[in-house]
Amino acid sequence: MYVVAIFAGDRGIFAAIGGIAVLLEASKKFFKPSHHGDVNHRSVKHAPEFFILTCRLHLLDLPWEDVLVPHILSYLPLRHILSLQRVSKTFQSLVQLYLSNCRCFDSTQLGSHFPKSAFCNMLKDNSVLQRLDLRRCSDWLTDKELLPIIGQNHHLLHINLYSCVQLSRQSLVAISLSCPHLRNICLGHCEWVDCLSLRSLADHCKCLEAVDLTACRQLKDDAICYLVRKSVRLKSLSLAVNANISDVAVEETAKRCRDLEHLDLTGCLRVKNDSIRTLAEYGNKLQSLKVKHCHNVTESSLGILRKKDVELDVEPPLQRALVLLQDVVGFAPFINLQI
Repeated sequence: MYVVAIFAGDRGIFAAIGGIAVLLEASKKFFKPSHHGDVNHRSVKHAPEFFILTCRLHLLDLPWEDVLVPHILSYLPLRHILSLQRVSKTFQSLVQLYLSNCRCFDSTQLGSHFPKSAFCNMLKDNSVLQRLDLRRCSDWLTDKELLPIIGQNHHLLHINLYSCVQLSRQSLVAISLSCPHLRNICLGHCEWVDCLSLRSLADHCKCLEAVDLTACRQLKDDAICYLVRKSVRLKSLSLAVNANISDVAVEETAKRCRDLEHLDLTGCLRVKNDSIRTLAEYGNKLQSLKVKHCHNVTESSLGILRKKDVELDVEPPLQRALVLLQDVVGFAPFINLQI
């Protein structure tokens, strides 16, 4: 059987898969040393001008699980791997083997038009996933498609369901029951997340390090307090765009999560200076804080964090403006300079 590869720019999948093997064979054929040890220049002269190389090499004879899957397919973009299925039935079997053993599935590699039927078929045999990113499936992903994948993958560490609005709390409960080692979960703009499903996540996933609850507007202080009491390893937490969050949740987070490095409170209108001061007191590992559009948070609390070199998304007030305000009102720090 022949393997043909065309090397004239990016001409196809074989350029990535068969390239090395074909070039090695071609080098033996066209650049064979003479008995004096020198390169046979007549062979060089007859080498193909456009690098269309043909050799007797059966790529699929290489061990699939030991060579092709871990050392070749794993370095290709997912969309290219899927294209391989069009080559032959044998390649289709190889791709399915890869998909059943891949540790990471990232829908962002597949473009914006990723069909539901393809998703269900691709992961039907996989039980070893560690990373699952379904951001590009948000238009059609429902519990029906997600629950079988979650149910058979108990080693998931990272899950991204950003803006998957057609899911329900049942999906989060299933994740909490099936993925006890989960470390990172993004639920941004998933308004179906409620207090009970978040409690289930906190109860069963003890290794959580990063949780994104941006715009999960059903959640209130009590749900966040429960989460941080159970998830003391948290390093990153987003509570952005939720008007229900107040000082109560922020102070509990500061006291319980001593390893917290990143906190996003963007648009949390009820958060005030008191909780930011508590955060400054307890958050010794805090690296960044987002408080843009938190109109009740002012420089009187943010200044403490600036002295600790915490990265803030609110610019410090100009010294000239501070002096002027002090002359006018006598006590500038309580003036909100974000407006």
